[in-house]
Amino acid sequence: MERRPVTALSAFQRLEAPGVWREGPEARLRDVVISVGDATLILSDPLSEQPLSHWSLPAVTRLNPGQLPAIYAPGAPENDEILEIDDELMISAIEKVHLAIRASRPHPGRLRGGLVAAAVALVVLAGMAWIPGAVVRHAALIAPPAQREAVGRQILAQLSASTGTPCARAAGSAVLDRLPQRITGLDSRVIVLPTTLRGARALPGKLIVIGNDLVAGQDTPDVAAGHILAAELTARDADPMAEALDYAGFRAAVTLLTRGALPDGALLGYGETLLSHPPPRPADDILLARFEEAGVASTPYARSLDPTGESVLGLIEADPFRVRNPGEPVLSDGEWVQLQRICDGGAPA
Repeated sequence: MERRPVTALSAFQRLEAPGVWREGPEARLRDVVISVGDATLILSDPLSEQPLSHWSLPAVTRLNPGQLPAIYAPGAPENDEILEIDDELMISAIEKVHLAIRASRPHPGRLRGGLVAAAVALVVLAGMAWIPGAVVRHAALIAPPAQREAVGRQILAQLSASTGTPCARAAGSAVLDRLPQRITGLDSRVIVLPTTLRGARALPGKLIVIGNDLVAGQDTPDVAAGHILAAELTARDADPMAEALDYAGFRAAVTLLTRGALPDGALLGYGETLLSHPPPRPADDILLARFEEAGVASTPYARSLDPTGESVLGLIEADPFRVRNPGEPVLSDGEWVQLQRICDGGAPA
């Protein structure tokens, strides 16, 4: 059998005391016996023990706090019934029971206040989490070309410190300047570093960096062209400026917005981070559509990713120029030879 917990009510349910009760303004005062029931005061006739009235304890109102005898009404002060009690133990019991009942009630205002406070806290926390990212995105979005190129150059300087000075043999550089316009139709600039990068990386300021491994020793310029197109597509989906600022952080983005330049050291280590991960590869269908638009075969690019062809079978089998000629070549044979020698010597770019 379940045991009921001891409460303020159960503690006083055997308590009785005498009192004086008046049923209405015209009624005479009469003696009653007061007892505590289940959240009620029971007023009984002292001789017949018949209940005369039941008052709800939660509604009991004391009309003269601090005075004796204590005068109570069963509800609002204007109620016609009144009860006088001079038994201090009963008075104390009524007050304690009354307080216990009120304390056990739900507090909508307090709950509502707690919910409002919790909601405000969540909004503040969400704002703290959202604002830095929003500032970084905004800084990247409104950055003018000069700022973008300056950031791109900072990253390029880090890459050069690890890989060597960008290749800049005069004849090859002249060909390299024409390559982006030929395959992308954009005013991007391609830079060749004297190392193996295994792909192209797009930097802020429309800079695309490739390694000499995509140029020297390759049979055709289609390999380099394919990686440049892939980097261009990647930059459309993930702005290189936004990624660089995300690395630099919120304070650096604010400095860029207010002063027009990143603080010194904001991108320290970003070049190495960029090289430590393979460049993202766009979806095959997007790549194939772009290859066809640019007039570049996709098979050389695919084979450079996986010489076995197993993981790039879609790019090989759906090559838009697998059985037909793309028309104008990426570069003429003479231009290709010059570009292949771009790292043989020359002044830095």
